[in-house]
Amino acid sequence: MEQSAGADFQRWRLLLAYDGAAFRGFAPQPEVPTVAGALRQALGRTARMSEGPVITCAGRTDAGVHARGQVVHVDLPPIAYDGVGLARALNRQLAPQVVVVRAEMAPPGFDARRSATGRAYRYLVWNAPAPDPLLAAVSWHVRDPLDLVSMRTASDVLLGTHDFRSFCRHRPGGDGSEPIVRRVTRAQWSVDDSPEVHDVRNGGAEGRLLRFDIAAGSFCHQMVRSLVGALVEVGRGRENAAGLMARLRAVSRHRMPDPAPPGGLCLVSVTYDDGS
Repeated sequence: MEQSAGADFQRWRLLLAYDGAAFRGFAPQPEVPTVAGALRQALGRTARMSEGPVITCAGRTDAGVHARGQVVHVDLPPIAYDGVGLARALNRQLAPQVVVVRAEMAPPGFDARRSATGRAYRYLVWNAPAPDPLLAAVSWHVRDPLDLVSMRTASDVLLGTHDFRSFCRHRPGGDGSEPIVRRVTRAQWSVDDSPEVHDVRNGGAEGRLLRFDIAAGSFCHQMVRSLVGALVEVGRGRENAAGLMARLRAVSRHRMPDPAPPGGLCLVSVTYDDGS
């Protein structure tokens, strides 16, 4: 049960980055390492609480998925820290796997999940004959040559409002008959030629680091990974934009390509009406 940010509690907003490889997802689970579990313990020690506080995130990430812009809120009793001090105290316990980038008092009525108006994810594909050891933890290695033009054309199919049942894992106990409508505002492939990537690749395997950026009001379970898996099939020449549209309209996961591996996915940012 969520705590109430009343007279004895103050609501904090935290911006998190984390390496998902060490965790079985964000949500707390008994006896397995999770991001929320580690953060809850650190917050409990810092705020001197007998039990760790309840943590609400903007978007739950699966096992192995990373984040650079996860937002959470948590209700804490009065503590002798400002935002900078709280972030520093938590990072002493959690870094480098989990880092509190920023901590601040939340505005009235703020809810990390319900107040969010958009989420943005990024997926990285290392497209080369040989793997790159320095990119392996944050990308999917695809050996087959990929047609980036075809992938870009197929991505345009996703823009707008659609029923994404074909690309979402069904809720536990569900039969897949309930519509899962989402509005996608961005779906774009590009080649990542940033200086950091050039430094990583210098002297290593020849290839391209492909980046898929997608933004929507919200996402359903495994949606981005399922879309990337289908779009890579387009790049391989096994599918095309018309076929992807047919899959979208079929609202069925029957004979869908496997989702892309979790390690290439990162929650990049969450947006709110206040512009943050």
